[in-house]
This record gives sequence, structure tokens and C-alpha cells, in this order.
Amino acid sequence: MKSRETLIRLKKFAVDEKRRKAAQIESMIADFDRMAGDLEREIKTEQDRANIHDPSHFAYPTYAKAAATRRENLKRSTDELRIQLEDAKSALAEAFEELKKVEMLDQRDQARELAEANSREQAELDSIGAMRFHAARA
Repeated sequence: MKSRETLIRLKKFAVDEKRRKAAQIESMIADFDRMAGDLEREIKTEQDRANIHDPSHFAYPTYAKAAATRRENLKRSTDELRIQLEDAKSALAEAFEELKKVEMLDQRDQARELAEANSREQAELDSIGAMRFHAARA
């Protein structure tokens, strides 16, 4: 029985770890999206300041070019993180299923042990009742 309790704790730890990983990836995605939005505003501001909106123009601001490159890198990273997030969520679902299976086995075993204990107790009470009945008839 102790090994099952240890297994349950281990499965709970695995679920918690996978949940933390998914949350961390979601946080990174949110951060990258925020940074890409900030860069988008900075690019717009730089283009407005220089009054040049065409990236192929010879006088297009260097900072706007660099910020656009950074923004695109962040978007690619975000796309990759979304794939990782789906994988992490799948792993979390699998870990959760494994935990539930072990918990159900444990509950079933506990119910069986309780039924066996109740059966033994009832048998003892029946034997006590039978002894009293025979003693009263004698």
C-alpha cells in the first residue's frame, strides 16, 4: 500500500511539473507578444518621425529596420513556442490520465479492504450472537 501512495505522490509531482512547464511557456508567449507589440509601436513612431514608411527606401531608418527584424524573430519564436505549448498540454493531459488511473486503483483497493474489514467484523458479531443464543438456550 505504501508503494501506491508513493506512486500517487510521484504522479502528482509529474502533473504539477508539466502544468508549471505549460504555464511557463504561456507566460513566454505573452511576453513575446507584448514585446512584438512594443516593437511595432516603436517602428511606427520611427517611420512617422522620419516620414518614410517604405522599408526599401534608401533613407529608411536603421532603427526601424533592426526593430522589424527583431519583431519578426519574436513572432517566429512565438510560433515555435505555440507548438511546444501544444506538446506540453498533451504531456500534461497524459500525466493527468496516469494519475487518475492510479488514484482509481487506490480507491478500488481501499473500498475492497473496507468491505473485507466490514465482512470480518460482521462475522465476529455473528459468532458472538450465536454464542449468546446458544448460552441462553442452555
